[in-house]
Amino acid sequence: MAGLFEFTRRNRWVWAAFAVVLLWLILSFATSRFSLSSLSGILLSASFLSLVALGQMFVVVTGRGNIDLSIASVITLNAYLALITVGGTDAGLLLGLPAAAGVGLLVGAFNALLVIAVRIPAIIATLATGYVLATATLAANRAIPGFAVSPTLKWLTAARLGGLPVMTLLALGAVAIAAYVLRFTVYGRKLSAVGQNRAAAALAGIANDRIVASAFILSSLLASITGVLLGAYTGGAFLELGQPYLLQSVAAVVLGGTLIFGGAATAVGTFLASILLILIVTTMQILGLPPGAQDMVQGVVVILVLALAGREQLTRPRRPAADPSETGASAA
Repeated sequence: MAGLFEFTRRNRWVWAAFAVVLLWLILSFATSRFSLSSLSGILLSASFLSLVALGQMFVVVTGRGNIDLSIASVITLNAYLALITVGGTDAGLLLGLPAAAGVGLLVGAFNALLVIAVRIPAIIATLATGYVLATATLAANRAIPGFAVSPTLKWLTAARLGGLPVMTLLALGAVAIAAYVLRFTVYGRKLSAVGQNRAAAALAGIANDRIVASAFILSSLLASITGVLLGAYTGGAFLELGQPYLLQSVAAVVLGGTLIFGGAATAVGTFLASILLILIVTTMQILGLPPGAQDMVQGVVVILVLALAGREQLTRPRRPAADPSETGASAA
């Protein structure tokens, strides 16, 4: 039994996996609407969420309560930007993709500047950035020439290979890369060290500010890519396109096993939690709950998980920071 507890402590993604399987079985027995084919649709929706959540994960793992609240606006703005720059042709991708990446870099760097140089708390800084981007989105809304979608982007977001959505394969690739970075690279270990104890990380020669800045840039870049892909999947863009991903990205990170206090992250858990959240939303839709009630339920779930995480943090005995078995990278 002690070995099982140790395994779950070191691999927090297990709980998200267990919840996914349990909820899937319950829905399968309770309704006749769930099958392997319906799982494909759930995986597709979870794939978009997981890309955003992976970026959010890198911000959260830096500690000090860092959360990126600008991602919803970044997603929406880039969906509009793709319509303007790509113009429904594959040739337009040569302009559209660099433009989206540029927006991600600029927004991430601006968020990092506010948090690191100006010393504004991340929640406030990124929320303010989101409002600025919302204004830019309104201007883009009036400038879009139409709703044509690039054939390549449409294929990436709607096609299936062997019954599995191509988007899911892309998301799994991103998860694999993130897990590798967290566990096996110097950058991943530095990221965890900064989240665990910034003073100790600085004494170890780690440039804390650079690590934190890179996390915000990664978050904005992944949100930008998601915005382009999501716009192609929906066949256009609208002003509330990215809004659902604000709460859900934080929820996926927390439910997946990443410590909200920083220092430890799990990319696999983030992906599994994204699937779990889509299953929860699907369940509420089957029950006929209105959108407001759905947001309320998701909020309650996040609060409960945060409360449990806070209790665990308070009761956990402190260990030497140099113990390699306690690095967040091991949970990837």
